[in-house]
Order: sequence, then C-alpha cells, then structure tokens
Amino acid sequence: MEKNFLQQLESKQQQRQQIPTNKVIAGWASKLISTMYPEISQGTQLDIAAIERNLLESQQELVRIMDATKACSECNHEAVSANFFSQLPEIFRVLNTDINAINQGDPASTSTFEVIRAYPGFLALCFYRISHALHLLEVPLLPRILTEYAHSKTGIDIHPAAKIAEHFMIDHGTGIVIGETAEIGRYVKIYQGVTLGALSVTKKMAMMKRHPTIKDNVVIYSGATILGGDTVIGEDSVIGGNVWLTKSVPAGSLVYHNPEITVVERKFINDL
Repeated sequence: MEKNFLQQLESKQQQRQQIPTNKVIAGWASKLISTMYPEISQGTQLDIAAIERNLLESQQELVRIMDATKACSECNHEAVSANFFSQLPEIFRVLNTDINAINQGDPASTSTFEVIRAYPGFLALCFYRISHALHLLEVPLLPRILTEYAHSKTGIDIHPAAKIAEHFMIDHGTGIVIGETAEIGRYVKIYQGVTLGALSVTKKMAMMKRHPTIKDNVVIYSGATILGGDTVIGEDSVIGGNVWLTKSVPAGSLVYHNPEITVVERKFINDL
C-alpha cells in the first residue's frame, strides 16, 4: 500500500481522536434541553441548586468541546461559552412562545406537556434556537452538527443561520427545509413538506440572500415550495398545499394550486 496514502489516513485518524463525536456534541445540547424542559426525559426532580450545577457543567462542557474542535482559534472559548449561557433565559422565553403556538394552533394537542414530550417540531426548534445563538457568536461547525442531528431525528432541516422569530409553529414537520438565509416573522405556521429554498445553487452565491422572507402571521400548507432571496410573502397570507412560488405576494394573499381532478365511476362485473 502506498505510504503517502497511509500517512494521510493516519493524519485523519489523529484528527478524529481530537474532535468529539457528533453524539457527544448532540448529547451536550440534549442535556441542556432536558434541564430547561425536564418533561422531555424521565429523571430525578432538580432543585435550584441542582439546576444551577447542571448549567455550570454544561457551560464547562461547551468550553471543552470548543477546545477540542478548535472552534475559534482567535477567541476565548470560556468567554464565548459564558456569553451563550447569558442568552439562555431569552432562548427559554422564545421556546416557550413556540410551545404555546403549537399547543394553541394544533387541535390535536391536549397540553403543553404533550408538545414538549412528543412533538418533533418542538425538538427541532430546541436544537435550532441553541444552534442559532452559537452561530451568532461565530462558533463554527457545532451549530451545523446540532441542526443536522435534529434533522436526523425529526426529518426537519433548519439551517442554524436562518432567522426565525418567536411564536413559530411547525405541525407534523417531516420534510420541512428552511435554508440558510431564510427569514421568518412572528406567528408563522408551517406544515410538512414545505421548502424555503434557493432558486439556484452555486458557490459564488454563498454571501448572498438566497432564501425567501416570510412575514408575520403567514400560514404555509404542506408541500409548498417558496424559492428565492427576493421572494417576500406578505403578512397575513395563506399559501396553499403544493404551491410553487418564486415571486413575492402582497399582504393578505391567498395563494393556491388548482389541479384538475377527474373522477370516473368504476363498473364491477356484478353490476353488469
């Protein structure tokens, strides 16, 4: 076997040993989410002292993960971790608005406990909101690992750089794709199979706004595809199922796909 090839593989093995596995990184976020929402996991009830201890351990663990991944060579990992955890009360507040939006918007929901424990949309939002905060702190790699972990668990693909306001409702959720430069306003509802994507994908567009803007109080039904960085869906609009949109629509619009459906009565032998 060629020696240079073996040396390259050895180098990759050494790098692999330094970087925590995706399972470890996702486990850090999962523990943090469980501390905020113990409904997610069955465990011992924590008092204030235990909660504070858990959060401190999570803060220190984030530092160790960033150290191991060399996440930010020119910044202080301890300062970044402290900054992130100072934002945790606001992340918690916004997630609570998402819980209420899902509970109030879905007739099948019986309680906020059910939303927290059983709804994949809420789990995806937990990972997204944590990842987004890390992204804004310019922590590389970790945000994407976390949202891709949520993607693998829920089928919901949200880029950590996307901007999503509070009171966001995801119903069912499987197959949803929200791109990097998408912007979503308050009180928006999105159903399964929705894509907020780019009209075209080339590397030279990396620094451009490629994904649509969804204003407040918009409902997007299943299978709708909305593309393009210049595409704006005006507030209070309803986008019907299976709609394909590449142009903006004004506020208060109702956009729907009108397929022609033919129904033919079948004749069975016994009817002849």
